[in-house]
Amino acid sequence: MKPEDLATKEKNTWCPGCPNFGILQAAKEAIVELNIAEKTAIVTGIGCHAKIYDYLNLKGFYGLHGRVLPIAFGIKLGNPDLTVIGFGGDGDTYAEGMEHFIHSCRYNADLTMMVNNNQVFSLTTGQFTPTTEKGFKGASNPLGVNENPINPLILAMEAGASFVARGYALDIPHLKDLMKKAVTHNGFAFIDILQPCIMYHKHSSAYLNNNVYKIDQSHQASDLNRALAKAREWDYSYEKETKVPVGIFYQTMRPVFQSQWSQLKKPWYKIDRKTNLSNITGEFK
Repeated sequence: MKPEDLATKEKNTWCPGCPNFGILQAAKEAIVELNIAEKTAIVTGIGCHAKIYDYLNLKGFYGLHGRVLPIAFGIKLGNPDLTVIGFGGDGDTYAEGMEHFIHSCRYNADLTMMVNNNQVFSLTTGQFTPTTEKGFKGASNPLGVNENPINPLILAMEAGASFVARGYALDIPHLKDLMKKAVTHNGFAFIDILQPCIMYHKHSSAYLNNNVYKIDQSHQASDLNRALAKAREWDYSYEKETKVPVGIFYQTMRPVFQSQWSQLKKPWYKIDRKTNLSNITGEFK
């Protein structure tokens, strides 16, 4: 199989030059190199990111706004043999879906969550999200954002995620490698993918191109305190020239959700149940 074999016949409606194309290409290459296309299910939410569902020839579920993770969780519980990958946006995941994100990190469910983070609600013309920088002026806040952005990496680590990384949509080879490592991680793997919107957050492109750097091998990803310190190097703002690390910040091994429940350890989902619907519905006639 080649990456192009995962393409569909759907017309791509992303803006020409959108960094989402880089995320799509990285995902195709990662899935092909891992040889997991036949056993992979994807889940998307609502937003520009979600169109990746139309462009990847894989099994999947096009979900509601902010509900990527509970759907992905349900799919994984229903068929643990599947590799489940969720794609969300920063608004989709950190606003409407914040509660699901925190609990997925806490549960350490065995699935992967990739967030296309462009720091605005681009599909609805540029409203601010929880990761929008202070001072940003957009369609919903002409006077500017007054709050500091959240740092989703710190939030994920403090909530208990066992794999936390940041990628850059314009560095496809590096992002592909991060995706491969996330998908093969046994536990909840989270990648925050910086994806500068060329329409409503265009000023971020030049900043990121000048300041993104790869975390080197000397970083001890198993050390939570070091990982938190590394994540604090950049606060998702653009007020000063600050270097932006990308790579794996934190990775550890701890029991996944399914392993802690005895009823989930056996292949119960493969049991052939013979159901007599007449007996079940008879009392309601």
